[in-house]
Amino acid sequence: MSKVKDYMQSPVYVIGKDEPIQRARNLMLKHYISRLLVMDGDKLAGIVTKHDISHRLSQAAPEWRRRPISKVPVRLVMTERPITIYPGATLEQAAEIMDENGIDGLPVERDEGDIVGIITSRDLLSYFVEKSPNSKVGDLMSQGVVSVHRHHTLDHVLDEMMENGVDRVVVCEDNATPVGVITHTNLAISGMSDAKDELKSKSIKMTRKDSTAGRKGYRYVKEVPLVAEDVMSYPIIFTSPEVGAMEAAKILLDKEICGLPVLGEQKVVGFFSTRDITAEVARWS
Repeated sequence: MSKVKDYMQSPVYVIGKDEPIQRARNLMLKHYISRLLVMDGDKLAGIVTKHDISHRLSQAAPEWRRRPISKVPVRLVMTERPITIYPGATLEQAAEIMDENGIDGLPVERDEGDIVGIITSRDLLSYFVEKSPNSKVGDLMSQGVVSVHRHHTLDHVLDEMMENGVDRVVVCEDNATPVGVITHTNLAISGMSDAKDELKSKSIKMTRKDSTAGRKGYRYVKEVPLVAEDVMSYPIIFTSPEVGAMEAAKILLDKEICGLPVLGEQKVVGFFSTRDITAEVARWS
């Protein structure tokens, strides 16, 4: 059987536990990755993902979240004591651990505690494609897709994701036509990037009023919060329940995306993602 060491990513990207979230964000964006191993010297202290950042920076407390991200250390948002796996484990074992714990990556650790790589759901995606399964998208997809309106605020979007335990939502028009997708990647970028302030400034409504000297002046009236359509990914790439799962998995690899809305009878009936593939690989053990 194929081993973790044959598919893991090595070397891995790491960050110190006292380095700022801003640098974690920049590393993720620069290298197109979703997680970083957090080190305390030469020891693994935790793991930080885009999910951690978008979720924990949005919480109403604690007070530190109001500080600039250049002043907030990674240790405050990371997941401590992450689950690890050894290089000689099978990919099916890795998939089973990820599926049971609802995670998408495992640091790979030798017996002596040395970190030698990381195995992620995208690595399992490559393995899935190589195995050429006969299953269809409809056999593996998750049902009960969570949707939001394009004008819903980001706070509402995040609440929906947390309440329903999902990593993405489909953004719809008034007539329920899907127009975009929001994942934790979209939320992490919007929640941490300098572009957030730029978007906010563009969304401030202004009105004119008479000044005491009789001249027209401008004043701020209302700051409009970011909404779903400001950060969603679009246009959407769809798939169908009847499409082969391997064919859809190739699209995920080629487009470097985590999932595809599944369209049936002119409506979204499911979502086919790397997590569905991880669950399927886990069943192969």
